[in-house]
Amino acid sequence: MKFIETRGNDGQHPQLASFSEAILNPISSFGGLYSPESLPDLGLDFLEAHLTTDYRVLARDILGAFEIDVDADFIEQALALYDLFDDPANPVPVVKVHDDLYISELYHGPTRAFKDMALQPFGVVLSAIAQQRNEQYLILAATSGDTGPAALETFKNRPNVRVACMYPVGGTSDVQRLQMVTEDASNLKVIGVKGDFDDTQNALKTLLGSAGFKAKLKEKNIHLSAANSVNFGRIIFQTIYHIHSYLELVRQNAISISEKVYLDVPSGNFGNALGGYYAMKMGLPVEKILIASNTNNILTQFINSGVYDLRDTSVIPTTSPAMDILISSNIERILFDLFGSARTRELMRQLSTEKKYHLNESELARLQTIFAADFCNDQEGKQYIKTAFAGGYLMDPHTATCFKAYDSCRDRPLKTIAYSTAEWTKFSPVIANALTGEVDAHDIDALKSIAEKANIKIPPTINELFSKPITQKSVIEKDQIEAEILSFL
Repeated sequence: MKFIETRGNDGQHPQLASFSEAILNPISSFGGLYSPESLPDLGLDFLEAHLTTDYRVLARDILGAFEIDVDADFIEQALALYDLFDDPANPVPVVKVHDDLYISELYHGPTRAFKDMALQPFGVVLSAIAQQRNEQYLILAATSGDTGPAALETFKNRPNVRVACMYPVGGTSDVQRLQMVTEDASNLKVIGVKGDFDDTQNALKTLLGSAGFKAKLKEKNIHLSAANSVNFGRIIFQTIYHIHSYLELVRQNAISISEKVYLDVPSGNFGNALGGYYAMKMGLPVEKILIASNTNNILTQFINSGVYDLRDTSVIPTTSPAMDILISSNIERILFDLFGSARTRELMRQLSTEKKYHLNESELARLQTIFAADFCNDQEGKQYIKTAFAGGYLMDPHTATCFKAYDSCRDRPLKTIAYSTAEWTKFSPVIANALTGEVDAHDIDALKSIAEKANIKIPPTINELFSKPITQKSVIEKDQIEAEILSFL
């Protein structure tokens, strides 16, 4: 399989890139991204053939359908990391919450968040390719809370790779921050940035496209890549759990093999939803993808009106901070797939220069055949958390946003798969407030009160964070990022 550029070719990049080239150098011509030239057609036969296989076999066969240029041994090493999840036989449990609502729990990996599903195998693959080429890589990561811990976990102590991870100071939960700042591997650098996630993501994209920064790295014989979902190496692994979740509903006799479902995705940077879109295009029977946002509802506005407008906006801190994002990178891949590279380049230029673009009537109609969207404010989210808990299900505030989209966006009584992107332990003060009314609780106190109320134990990997030494102490202004990274190197 080959990859092509979302904004067309500038004559400085190859017309087509292999998978390994696209993940090692994720930014393409005119600051665009790489997308598949075509997608494999899996079809119902593929689904039926995998009703009795486990997650690793499903993943191996989907990657095989993409025909990626990575040695089979490396793929096996990467997929073996799913054996380290809570249940190696079923790393992604799918739990029935209502008669027609099922929760796909994506958080049973080492950092208790959905980013492990893609980043655990991705780290092995990228490091293996770097070793095969005998090259050194700097991996940049910008995080709103979950990408950072997952990237650091997968890349720590791996050969030929160093990681610089940027997070917004005050923009993550305490647990997320502790998962990053207590990392002590010598190939990892964690940088607190005084700003919001969009500031860190903009810095990442700027550095990935900076000839001057790359020249400085070249002097050190270091190449540059990224762990964010601008990198298709992330997205390819995110298609898999959508197909797995559908098969789980068939196994549970909730649906027949060809029955359509809704996918209900909490969305910030749109990588999770993009994985669902690609699964749909590859043959997964999906009626529509429901996009759940928080008060930073730029995606809701875009899908409902066709207008992407950043003028007079700024990030609003919410109780679902991993979605406190205004610039959703993977929308670009949707634009490209639907409208082509010329139109995508035009729209992204408008966003850069005018901070706004809008689709025409026919483009919006096409977008709305695939997506529907709504947003959930903090108070609504807490009420969903409280109601779900009374019914026996404990969830985090990002998952709660899906319940709003489930209530408001469906126009047919079809089964719905909502995606739980983080364990309750990552956002315990919000959940404790929803369940008990306690205010301004520290994470450790909230964890204890929730554990007592739910009669469950705090996972050891979370509990031990509060006694680990802080090893990553850098907190800087956003204009100091490049210098801080070069100092680390």
